[in-house]
Amino acid sequence: MNAIVVVDRNWAIGRENHLLFSLPADMKRFRSLTLGGTVILGRKTLDTFPGGKPLPQRKNIVITHCADFHREGAVVVSSLDAAMEAAADTPPDKLWVIGGSSVYAALLSKCRRACVTRVDAAAEGADSFFPNLDKLPGWTVESVSDPVTENGLTYRFYDYVNTKLCI
Repeated sequence: MNAIVVVDRNWAIGRENHLLFSLPADMKRFRSLTLGGTVILGRKTLDTFPGGKPLPQRKNIVITHCADFHREGAVVVSSLDAAMEAAADTPPDKLWVIGGSSVYAALLSKCRRACVTRVDAAAEGADSFFPNLDKLPGWTVESVSDPVTENGLTYRFYDYVNTKLCI
């Protein structure tokens, strides 16, 4: 399983249930990596998608505590264990945790890799965060891209590996 996320320099990922940045090259990368796979996300993250609809051409597993929640095109589950059961038929390299912060926090230790877009800016008013992989034992940077600049922001794509899971 993998995680994919965009963070600012303080590892912030969102503000009031919205992404902090609009980065077309990052969205293109996100799409190419997750297409044809399975994504695991929380209900609030799903609600931020256009029309609140699941991502096309991917199996969307939505974790929520709301027992009567249903969304066409999504597999809705009420626990992490149920999410993992629903994803059991997905090869590990095609399984992606895509947010929000509580889902990342709960599943990050099970991820073999994390694809992190690190923006060289500090977002104001951020209220959700991703764990700082540079400070977590067992996580190491495998590769870093050249800088990309768009929409007035500079960022890099970091690939982290969880050495506790990679043998």
